[in-house]
Amino acid sequence: MGKIHESITPKLSEFIQKQKLFFVSTAPLSDNGLINNSPKGLDSFCILDKHTVAYIDLVGSGVETIAHLKENGRITIMFCAFEGAPKILRLYGKGEVLERDTASFEAMQHHFPDYINARSIIKIKVQRIQDACGYAVPILEFKQERDVLDKWAANKGTDGIKTYIRKRNSVSLDGMKGVE
Repeated sequence: MGKIHESITPKLSEFIQKQKLFFVSTAPLSDNGLINNSPKGLDSFCILDKHTVAYIDLVGSGVETIAHLKENGRITIMFCAFEGAPKILRLYGKGEVLERDTASFEAMQHHFPDYINARSIIKIKVQRIQDACGYAVPILEFKQERDVLDKWAANKGTDGIKTYIRKRNSVSLDGMKGVE
């Protein structure tokens, strides 16, 4: 049976830090809007305090999370144990988009590796922390991180990434405002 936690405890923090993958879910207010769920990996997540987390948002083919957060701030982060004891942990909260080349991004960047393709940092004030059994989550073996995104970013270079963001990340699939 699931349990609600008052804060991110040291035990929950240890669980989070062991996970190689997490999922981000957001949705627009519109009944016709698309619900977004995105897998995230690499060294991109950090716990700032018992009620605040953040992840570095790397350039992707869409910009749904940013658009949804700008509209309503609602976000859920989910971690699943694919190794060891079964467990699912969800962090529900209000997210804030800290776009690259802003003072707020620069102030937070030291928490993450220096990714050339970072377009923002998503900072989340966690309002609810809930775990579940995870009995149906399969056991999977982690082999390695993929290097495809890093190679793509290096090939594009800083100017190419800025151009890509302007062309592909300024508007969401629903026509909502994305990266400035």
